[in-house]
Amino acid sequence: MRTFLLISLAVIAAIILLANIGPMIMLLISLVIAYYGVKKFITADTTGSKVGWGIVILIGVSMSISNIPALIGVVAMVVLYYTYKKWKQEKEYEDYLEWDKL
Repeated sequence: MRTFLLISLAVIAAIILLANIGPMIMLLISLVIAYYGVKKFITADTTGSKVGWGIVILIGVSMSISNIPALIGVVAMVVLYYTYKKWKQEKEYEDYLEWDKL
């Protein structure tokens, strides 16, 4: 019964993850833009370039904030990871009990 619940949880999490893969890619792109903007902002010398890179940072951050479905996909990915870990732990315990019976 427990294995069935773990498998069904993994299937649901995988479906949610696949449904949100597009927003997750867009979240990654927006975070890369914001990170690149921060790196260039720190190394900029003039005020004009700092303002320009500040605008790039704001664009990247606003793009990442608007990707709420991507956060659902990230949570589904974490649930899928912990489900796999728990299933693997349970499988090892079953193997241990099987060897103990012999």
